[in-house]
Amino acid sequence: MSTRQRFVRDVMTTAVVSAYRGASFKDIAQMMIERGITALPVIDKDRHVAGVVSEADLLAKEEYKGVWPETRQDRLSRPKAQAVTARDLMTTPAITISPDASIVQAARLLEQHRIKRLPVVDDHNRLLGIVSRRDLLRVFTRSDEEIRDEILQDVLTLLIPAAPEAVSVHVDHGIVTLTGTLDDKALIPVLLRLTAATDGVVSVIDELRFAVDGTAEKAGQEAPGT
Repeated sequence: MSTRQRFVRDVMTTAVVSAYRGASFKDIAQMMIERGITALPVIDKDRHVAGVVSEADLLAKEEYKGVWPETRQDRLSRPKAQAVTARDLMTTPAITISPDASIVQAARLLEQHRIKRLPVVDDHNRLLGIVSRRDLLRVFTRSDEEIRDEILQDVLTLLIPAAPEAVSVHVDHGIVTLTGTLDDKALIPVLLRLTAATDGVVSVIDELRFAVDGTAEKAGQEAPGT
């Protein structure tokens, strides 16, 4: 059982600024400045992604201008400082992602590689779009109403179909408060976990109780990550 999962295809940008391998240094710099972007994918004539050029790649030319490479890192960076086209500027292979990947997978990939955006490609490595950290943050712009409706429909009605009204859901600025009494104590951690996994949820406050011999006891559970 899970809440409705968002995928890269739901948040990616499809109007992608890209460059061909032969694009000049100055053309790439101009595109970045005019479009307000910090990196762009490099593609071939069939839109296969060959690599990515970032601001850091361009700035190597300024950093090593007139400097003789003394260290190993200098020698590795020197070719980019001398590059005049995207072919030599780009970082390759590009870190890419499928449109069918979850936004959680995308976030982990961005964090793992310490990058800000991922080219989105199909099964043949053809460029479909791009997803950035900002795109992934869109899930937190969901309204409280949307979040509450999803928890009611996709969590409570499936987890406790006989009595979903046993739990009250209140959402304020993405913070979800769950109140009510459940017959089965084992359902409480599951409910907390699924609620916390709902897109847009910032935190979960547990005010749930469970029935014991006709009385109600505090569950004392905490949602993971809250």
